[in-house]
Amino acid sequence: MLELLLGIIYLCCLLGIFLYCLMMMHLALRYMLHKNRERKNKIEDQLPPMSNDLAAAAYPVVTVQLPIFNEMYVVERLIDRISEFQYPKSKLQIQVLDDSTDETLDISRNKVAEYQAKGFDITLLHRTDRSGYKAGALHEAMPHVKGEFIAIFDADFLPETDFILRLLPYFQDRGMGLVQTRWIHLNKEYSLLTRLQAFFLDVHFSVEQAGRNASGYFMNFNGTAGMWRKQTILSSGGWQDDTLTEDLDLSYRAQLKGWQFKFLEHIGSPAELPVDMRAFKSQQFRWIKGGAEVARKLLPNILRTDLSLGVKMNAFSHLMASSLYILVFTLVILSVPLLLLQDENNTFDYLRISSFFFISNFAVAFVHYVSTRYFEDRRMNPFRFLFMLVSFLVLTMGLSLHNGVAALRGLRGERTPFVRTPKFNIVKGSDTWRSKAYTAKRLDLVSVLEGLVALYFLAAIFFSFYTNNLIFIPFFFLVFISYSTIFISTVRHTTGR
Repeated sequence: MLELLLGIIYLCCLLGIFLYCLMMMHLALRYMLHKNRERKNKIEDQLPPMSNDLAAAAYPVVTVQLPIFNEMYVVERLIDRISEFQYPKSKLQIQVLDDSTDETLDISRNKVAEYQAKGFDITLLHRTDRSGYKAGALHEAMPHVKGEFIAIFDADFLPETDFILRLLPYFQDRGMGLVQTRWIHLNKEYSLLTRLQAFFLDVHFSVEQAGRNASGYFMNFNGTAGMWRKQTILSSGGWQDDTLTEDLDLSYRAQLKGWQFKFLEHIGSPAELPVDMRAFKSQQFRWIKGGAEVARKLLPNILRTDLSLGVKMNAFSHLMASSLYILVFTLVILSVPLLLLQDENNTFDYLRISSFFFISNFAVAFVHYVSTRYFEDRRMNPFRFLFMLVSFLVLTMGLSLHNGVAALRGLRGERTPFVRTPKFNIVKGSDTWRSKAYTAKRLDLVSVLEGLVALYFLAAIFFSFYTNNLIFIPFFFLVFISYSTIFISTVRHTTGR
């Protein structure tokens, strides 16, 4: 009876993962069709930038918002870059939304004073309580916004100076509420960790964002490197702080109101990737838990609307994607008791069921392959692609406990603080972050549990050899390597080694 129950749970997890991978494969095919149609018909899915030599009266007022919290290594270069924007000073408002509690605040004040003296309309808005975190800062700044359009950049971004001129033409459509650009990576080649982040983020900024946008599905603002129509934010309920991903939340509320979104894959906005495992995991926690919170908040309303079935299905898979880690972790953990309970009569059944797992991995490979086809900076030879794919699978499986906990806490509606991802101005391979502020100095409970899971599968490997039941050993070994890698990297980066 116990074996049957565990087998049913195992099968349900496999089917859930399989169905999600099919949805991603569908998006990849839609993305391919979209890109191939562009090439065949020589369609340029872009508008010419607004001229930069018009009379000042011809430009709309644009507000640039820079939400910041304790970013002393990157805040100066951000403000300097925004001041270089090719846009009339009289039509550009810059809001530095700095809630910092360290020397970042002094750096911001000095830079704001410097550019005020140069004639820029730039102000510093500082809060002492951080209520609502980033969403709270954006919400409290809205009454002071002068612009008809609002561009938002996180502290680690270095946007191109013609950013506003290139995005404004898309707002000629009065129904256009948001224009989002693609992230490109300043420190992609810094380490294997940054290369892996670029590998899966490029899938999001191609197959997912461009695929959804081209298919008429809901897409999302990525929290930065995009431009909103101010009226879109106001008419959609404004910035709300009841989720950790206020950007995803507002995106769906705006599209439910009928506003149109546009993703510009051909415009890249450079940014810095996290370089240590603890910072990367904190970013993952926020994204995964926030996605689950938005699903809990908005999915019931979405499913009750008269939107098409395709839009609803994509919204469901998009918002529930964070829960995939719960399924992966459950699948991983159950593989050991299933080994203990199985006998010679049902081994073939488990192998047949596990074929869903291999098909899902093929879908993952296909999606990542498609994402590397259309941009020069993403192409790689077959050997490098295979190495990156296997490394990505190892990383994903090793994070299944950490991200599964985040998703579960989000689905339960548990409130947690907004933990920002520290950035250290790491661009060149010679740059170092290990002696800088903001690095975590002790292990959390989930990291300790990751080490225990690695030992759990090491014991399972020895037991399999002892009983001469070798069918699951390749899988057990992969999981052991995955959790060992995440645990050891977390320990090394926590101790500064």
